[in-house]
Order: sequence, then C-alpha cells, then structure tokens
Amino acid sequence: MGLSAWKQYNQSRWALRVNPSSGNLHPTEAHVVWGGRVCHYAPREHALEERCVLPGTPDARSFLVALASIHWREAWKYGERAFRYCQHDVGHALGALRFAAALLGWRLSMLPAWSDAQIACVLGLDRPEGHDGAEVERPECIALVSAVPAGEDPVPDPVSLCHAARGAVWRGQPNRLSSSRVAWPAIDGVTEATAYGGSQPLSAGSMSSPAPRDGGPRRGTTSSASARAIILQRRSAVAFDGESTMSRDAFLGMLARLLPTGPPWDAIDWPPHVHLAIFIHRVDGLAPGLYAFLRDPAAEAEWRRTMRPDYLWEAADDTLPLWLLAPLDCRRIAQRLSCDQEIAADGCFSLGMLARFEPALREHGEWFYRRLFWECGLIGQVLYLEAEAAGIRATGIGCFYDDPVHAAIGLSGHEWQSLYHLAVGAPVDDARLTTEPGYAWERPSRN
Repeated sequence: MGLSAWKQYNQSRWALRVNPSSGNLHPTEAHVVWGGRVCHYAPREHALEERCVLPGTPDARSFLVALASIHWREAWKYGERAFRYCQHDVGHALGALRFAAALLGWRLSMLPAWSDAQIACVLGLDRPEGHDGAEVERPECIALVSAVPAGEDPVPDPVSLCHAARGAVWRGQPNRLSSSRVAWPAIDGVTEATAYGGSQPLSAGSMSSPAPRDGGPRRGTTSSASARAIILQRRSAVAFDGESTMSRDAFLGMLARLLPTGPPWDAIDWPPHVHLAIFIHRVDGLAPGLYAFLRDPAAEAEWRRTMRPDYLWEAADDTLPLWLLAPLDCRRIAQRLSCDQEIAADGCFSLGMLARFEPALREHGEWFYRRLFWECGLIGQVLYLEAEAAGIRATGIGCFYDDPVHAAIGLSGHEWQSLYHLAVGAPVDDARLTTEPGYAWERPSRN
C-alpha cells in the first residue's frame, strides 16, 4: 500500500503508489488491528499510526488488515463515477496485499462474517467526534493475515472487538482534504444500498472454480527479489506506441494467471463472476479480432445463448478457455467503446470485463455489487503485474460507454454488465519526467 516512486517535472513533484488507482488519486485507506492495537497506515511515512489500544484483547500470531474508501478523493474529479472507481481500487489493493503476503509465506483471506458496521466500529470510522469535519471514510472489507495454517490461529470475533473499541481511548484526527466539497447524492445512495450486513462464506455459487487444465501454462517460479522489483516498477501507461507486438506465449501466460487458483484468488470467497471480452490487435500467432476468455467454463453456455448467434466460437488454444468470436480489425471499435481513448486501440490488446450481473445480485443481494467491482480490480492488478513481467505495460480504463459495449459485443439486457476496461501494450514514456524511489532507504548508496 506504500509509495513506489516520486515523479517530478520542473517544480511539480508527486508520488506514485504500489497499488493502482484511477488518476493516481488513491481513495483507499488501510488499517491494521494487531496485538490489541488499532492502527492506520500512513503511506508517506511508511508507518503505522496507533489510534487506540483495545482493552482485554489478547496478542495473536495473526493480524487483521482492513480497507476503507474516501469517495471524495475521486468524486472531486470524476463525479458519480467515483463510486465504481473506488471499488476498482479496493480490488487492486486486495491483490497488492495478497501478493505481498504470499512473498512472505503468509495467508490472507477476507472475513465475510464481518459486517460493514462492525468494520467501521473496530476502526473508529463511526465515531462522529473523531473526524472533526474530515471527509467520510467508508468501510469496505477486512481480512485475516497469518503465517500459520488455516484453523490453527483463532479468527477474531467482531462482536467482542466492537465492544472493546467502544470502550477504548482513541487518539488522532484524520486530515481534512478540502475546505469545501460538492455533494453527490447518487454516491451516498449506492453506498447505503450496497451496505453489507455480514454472512457466512459463499461456499457454493452458481459457477464453480475450475482447476487448471493439464498441459496449460503454469505460474512461474519468480523469485521474491524479482517479484519485489516488478511490484515496485509497476506503472499505468499513459500511451502506447501503436506498433509493437507481443508473443502468443506471453499473452496466454497472462490469461492463465486469471484462472481462479492460488493468489490472489484465494483471498476472496466467491467463484468467478467476471469474464473477458478481448479485442486483440497485435499478438503474434493470433488473428486480430474479438475473443472471449471464460474464467469458468460454465459461463460458455450463457454467453453463447446471450450473444450474437453468428459468432464463430472457434477454440483459440488447446489448454485455455479462449474463443475467437469474430476475426476483424477492432481497433476503432475498442477506441470508440472506451470513451474514444486512443490507448484502447494502440496497445497489443484491450479488453472489457463482463460481470454476471443481475443473476448475482438476485442470488446474493445488492451488497454483492461491490464484490463484482473488487473481482474486476483483482483481474486488473494481475494484468498490471503480468504486463510488467513481460516487459510491457497496462492501464486500467474506467471510462467507457456501457450500452455501446453491449451492442458491439451482441449482449442484450443486464444479465451481463461491463464493469471495467483495460489495455496492454508497449508504453510511450515521457522523457521529461525524473524518477526517484518512494522512500529514502530505497535510494542507492553513494558510498
């Protein structure tokens, strides 16, 4: 969740962070509950700020990490779209945290029994006297981090922790971001409508989690040192060169890591609800065109029934669920659908993340709306890092035309909904910018 670099142009200087964020605005706050203490993470200092000590709570070998969103950090620039951008960022952050835990040999898994109200209570977010006019911080999710096998460390009880938090002495005040603010009732409305009341894990769903097929690409054996370097060098591309190609093996390797096995997919408790419509522009060995990548083969029947009847559905790989729907030059289509942004056409490929939408909300409830965006953010985080590892770059695209996306792909109704776009390609860097490490101790020694 910390800083990855500082950028500078003339007298302007700004920080970049490890986890992606639309507009580099970073609405996601991280909190830690460990050893009876509630702490807020300060990324500039890379430090934990102790907010309170919970009386009567025992030390434990595990700890809790919680995420919350400050919608105003996005809304001042993006208006109503800020809500979904904040949810994308929660998914990015979940992925960043899960990979960090994996590099240390730790587990990280969300705790679905906790309600939003319980998270807010334990973090002190529901204390009106503790904010002094600062922007509202909304609870999102909480996860258990542990170095011991599942079941060997007791899961903290939210009821007892809430009771301890109400009796604790709290310290510190959050910073106020703006002297004035604009109200966005739609954001407040959808936040309340999707509030989560807590439940048991989603042990079963409408779709199962498939195992990797024999012979398919496998996760690599990247060392911790090289993984750390890739994580710190991750950037969002601002432009692609419109010419470079990528290899078929690199492309398929990226897709293989989106199958729900291992980190970061073991951090969440629901099966895949999000699949990809991919616009391939320049991938060696694959014809340009519209493709479908199904993270759960069970979705194939639904997509075939819902989409255009004249699609080919031609298998594009022997081991991965990748299907060629229509061979064509789709660069102009991809650009048009992504709010006319050239970056969607200039990369090696771009994609739309299509979520199983109305059936999921009917099955689970309105609170699952946020989880669909988190799943999209997790997909985005994996592709960001995989692109860096392949020597290219990715960028998330939060602005797109929903109904034209449906029309172009051949969808009707709201059984499936496009929730996030992303493009991958060879970046065009701005040579005018200088770069420094995120923290002083990361700088090379001058001795």
